[in-house]
Amino acid sequence: MNTDIDAALFEKLALCDSCSVANAVDATGMRLSNEGFSDSRVACRTPGLRPMVGTVVTLKVRSADPPMKTAFYLDHPDWWELLTAGTMPRILAVEDVDARPGKGSLVGPVHACILKALGFVGVVTNGAIRGRSSFESIGLNAYAGNVSPSHAFSHVVEAGVGVEIAGLRLAPGDLLHGDANGIVSIPSVVAAQVALAAAEIREREKRICHFCASGKFSKEALRARMGVDSSRR
Repeated sequence: MNTDIDAALFEKLALCDSCSVANAVDATGMRLSNEGFSDSRVACRTPGLRPMVGTVVTLKVRSADPPMKTAFYLDHPDWWELLTAGTMPRILAVEDVDARPGKGSLVGPVHACILKALGFVGVVTNGAIRGRSSFESIGLNAYAGNVSPSHAFSHVVEAGVGVEIAGLRLAPGDLLHGDANGIVSIPSVVAAQVALAAAEIREREKRICHFCASGKFSKEALRARMGVDSSRR
């Protein structure tokens, strides 16, 4: 659990885009460059919102078939009690473990409002959400594999365990960043370093793009700006 991450650091990370965050994590050498981010099985459903940053709270759900017992039907509040762990702001990571995820949605307009009130800034799932416009209107980020009109038989089967969503493995308390490009996990031990490096990477990229659009552009000058040794061509 990332109790050592303060509000100021969350805010600094929220000012960064996920591409710069991914580049900054790569620069730390903490993991392989093909790990730690979502793939095309999940898409941002709230592209108009600012980037989200928070600590992960996890659930596993099913929706295709009825639950064996009724304790976690959507109209029963027991599952809300499972969401109070973790440092705020929080992000709910929901793995739909059905053979074909996304038949129904655990989180719709009402539960989005409940999550927002509980200190959540986003929902990430390989399954479905419903009432997509409600998420953006209340400022709750949503990343999902599907949008469904129905909750079907959505019910919680596990909580507080490791989950995998669109190729991204997450554990309770992990630090997560997301924007319209996708979601990236950030090793907490380098979070401050990533915040600083991501901002620097973004500014460097802006300068390069500005130079490319200027009348001063040349391949040699571009190589110099990017620190490329011309002798190695």
